[in-house]
Amino acid sequence: MTTTPPPTDTSPTPGSWWQRRTDGLDARYWKLWGAVASSNLGDGLVSLAIPWLASLLTRDALAIAGVALATRLPWLVFSLQAGALTDRFDRRRLMIIANSLRALIVGGAAIAVATDVMTVPLLYLVGFALGMCEVVFDNTSQTILPGLVPRERLERANGNIMGAQMVIAEFVARPIAGALVGLALSLPFAIDAVTAAVSVALIAAIPGRYSAAHDASVPRPRMRTQIAEGLRWLWQHRLLRLLAIALGVMNGMMAGAMATYVLFVQEILLLDGLGFGLLLAGGSLGGLLGSILAPNVTRAIGSGPSLTLGLTAPVIALGVIAATSNPVVAGTGMAAFGFTAIMWNVVTVSLRQTLIPDPLLGRVNSVYRFFGWGAMPIGTLLGGALVSLVEATATRELGLRSPFIMASVVYAALALVAAPRLRTARIDAAKQAVADAGI
Repeated sequence: MTTTPPPTDTSPTPGSWWQRRTDGLDARYWKLWGAVASSNLGDGLVSLAIPWLASLLTRDALAIAGVALATRLPWLVFSLQAGALTDRFDRRRLMIIANSLRALIVGGAAIAVATDVMTVPLLYLVGFALGMCEVVFDNTSQTILPGLVPRERLERANGNIMGAQMVIAEFVARPIAGALVGLALSLPFAIDAVTAAVSVALIAAIPGRYSAAHDASVPRPRMRTQIAEGLRWLWQHRLLRLLAIALGVMNGMMAGAMATYVLFVQEILLLDGLGFGLLLAGGSLGGLLGSILAPNVTRAIGSGPSLTLGLTAPVIALGVIAATSNPVVAGTGMAAFGFTAIMWNVVTVSLRQTLIPDPLLGRVNSVYRFFGWGAMPIGTLLGGALVSLVEATATRELGLRSPFIMASVVYAALALVAAPRLRTARIDAAKQAVADAGI
């Protein structure tokens, strides 16, 4: 990687909680942190505004699920190519391009909403275009991080970023978005354009180039060859392969549950736009706690039990949401899910950044996310179709509850299969193998 190496001090950090969270993280890291935080502020606004806007354009569950499908489809059709691009080009520049395009797209969407020309098909197009930008930005932001932070600080660095994502996108953006949609639906899109531009400025301020090491005297292989190399590396790594498949099942089921969540909130929990935002924000409290406590919990109980908790706790949480009509109970269930989901992410993202060689990091990371995030459009389609099917054969209420029932049952089956294979000793052995090889 053609950049100044990150600091390598590995000694424990004494002092305050803040010192422990920030030690070993320099100005380059905090610019990345700020860029991700700014981007997530706008993303949090739009992630509420898009389904709410869709629910005003149509009440058809499958059509609304189609909006969520459009935003997640790029993870299925473009994540492998995005990974190859990440290993071919300067990662910093790719992030700049992705969020510059995002600013233009949401700026145009704001105009379309303000002039009342937005339609469901156009909303599909906006969602798909934003999803394409998200694929590049998110994959590249994870790939660039090991060039800014020593491996020993990755869990803490990832926890800081995920905590910022949770606080800003969920606690700050969602309630604001809920209030804004009652004033003018164009406002969340307009603000997203501004936050994307701020993110671009912060990334541009990070010095240096962040490209995967490559011998200039050797021609680069074709992109298809590079993608195949990343796919082959991941598939041959039994631990990461298991985690990728498990993540795909988990994300697919959660995407199915959330595909028509806006209708569940409106018709069963009886909330307005502000209530929807507050519900999402309250449910994200668990995610915030997970981002703060994940490294400590992992050290206390081990990586294996932490991942097992991420598989088993959602069985109860999703079942509770499926059964309730109380917003507080539903928010509590989402908070419990958020805690374990963020803990899973902190452990597994840091593990990937440790185990995958840097020249392959972008491609293997994208293959991993192809499995993990590519399942989301499939789950979204299943969730919308399930609601429509159950509604047609039983009742609308049971239809809106059915995706959460499905997700709880599938999580239980996954836990039975995967949890016995996610032992701390196995994870530690994989890390030690990398250390012994000097990768």
